[in-house]
Amino acid sequence: MLSKKTKYAINALVYLAKAEEGKPIPAKQIAAEQHIPYKFLEGILLDMKHAGLVMSTQGKYGGYRLNQSTDDINMADVMRLFDGAVALLPCVTHKYYQRCEECVDEETCGIRQVFLEIRNETVNRLKSATLTDIISRESALRK
Repeated sequence: MLSKKTKYAINALVYLAKAEEGKPIPAKQIAAEQHIPYKFLEGILLDMKHAGLVMSTQGKYGGYRLNQSTDDINMADVMRLFDGAVALLPCVTHKYYQRCEECVDEETCGIRQVFLEIRNETVNRLKSATLTDIISRESALRK
């Protein structure tokens, strides 16, 4: 299940993607219109800024905007940023690998092989799901 942090991050990214291109949006506006607690959103935006997903502009007309195209921001990157590993078992994660304590032999572990396939399919699907996809589907559903 996605954490609230990840869900809020996706909502904020979608909101920024729909904004007038290049126009910075204040965090307070995003928070109010997306029903996200402002202080919580500030931390999320800062994490996304450090990850290169968004950029910020200071000053009276400052705010946040996307730092990448909507085609380049995928759900795997957003999910990993806030929730860590995508895999259900530590022995099949890519970036967060840990050997399972009870495992006798990883090479012949059927459980590991099944969950490795699940992880690979999940990661591939998350990587192919972009902000562009979310916005396109939303538009199609509103027709």
